[in-house]
Amino acid sequence: MVTLCKPAVAVPEYVITREETLALARSRHADHPQLPLALRLIENTGVTQRHIVQPIEETLKHPGFEERNTRYEAEAKARVPKVVEEALRNAGLRPADIDMIVFVSCTGFMMPSLTAWLINTMGFPSHTRQLPIAQLGCAAGGAAINRAHDFCVAYPDANVLIVACEFCSLCYQPTDLGVGSLLSNGLFGDAVASAVVRGKGGTGIALERNNSHLVPDTEDWIAYSVRATGFHFLLDKRVPTTMEPLAPALREIADAHGWDAGDLDFYIIHAGGPRILDDLSHFLEVPPEDFRFSRATLTEYGNIASAVVLDAVRRLFDEGGLPEGARGIVAGFGPGITAEMCLGRWTTAAVPSLETDLNARRIVGCPPAAHPARTTTT
Repeated sequence: MVTLCKPAVAVPEYVITREETLALARSRHADHPQLPLALRLIENTGVTQRHIVQPIEETLKHPGFEERNTRYEAEAKARVPKVVEEALRNAGLRPADIDMIVFVSCTGFMMPSLTAWLINTMGFPSHTRQLPIAQLGCAAGGAAINRAHDFCVAYPDANVLIVACEFCSLCYQPTDLGVGSLLSNGLFGDAVASAVVRGKGGTGIALERNNSHLVPDTEDWIAYSVRATGFHFLLDKRVPTTMEPLAPALREIADAHGWDAGDLDFYIIHAGGPRILDDLSHFLEVPPEDFRFSRATLTEYGNIASAVVLDAVRRLFDEGGLPEGARGIVAGFGPGITAEMCLGRWTTAAVPSLETDLNARRIVGCPPAAHPARTTTT
């Protein structure tokens, strides 16, 4: 039984409220011909506050792509280890028990990936597989869960660590004045998140089936234009309509599993914006309350890209979990337009003994796991 355990999520200490965002938009773009529309769209997001990695005064500056990316790397190395340590504790595992790290991020670039740095500094085995995913945007949270699921199905003794690191504020471009860009300035927030997918044992969502779906001819609806000044986010006005073609994909994966997508016990949905959740509620004929975890993430943190689904799962845990066997769906949406979806049931399966599991398990293509000389600090 492959189980997604409780995620760990952290947001930066700097906060910008919706009122502050609106005031900044009015003062910086007073002569913008579409300012009233942009203000109305920001107000309608439902986002009350967002967390960012530096004070807003610094965020609004553009020191250049190189300095921005240097800041991204420094913030990632400062903030990711704590959520990784918490995620491992939540799963009852140690770094020596991890066989693959899936790292997802679309707001900065590192090569080698942060996965190499984590292996070198946190005591993960040197044979740990690395799977960095950089170009799926907000859908990458769902993709990370699905690739971890696939790996644990192939190697039932395996455990996979997922890490999502999104500093959307470092992608702010002061010269981008389209309505989509102004809306994005009031929608996206920063966060880091981590979770473990166990091949055996653990409490959480027992993953049973996953699938991907691409909406044809929509690859330019969500995109980056990569320029000398960095990543310029492109958001087409048609994006809010994507639930109409994506809802059937959610119904299809549920139907293939013998389930009804409109009659499940929990829904973990990427909260790209309020209309995404409202439309999906309509097309799946699901009460709006069923999307409460995703909506809470949007309200309190904004759109935190690939970390949204992990934060929504965390909120499900914090509410007390679910009855054994409760059925649900996890779905992330992003550029492409791409949907990454998986089905699972709530489980409270016992966690195997660490010592027994560590000495007995063997991952195909890897030497047996060994106790590392280095250990994490908690």
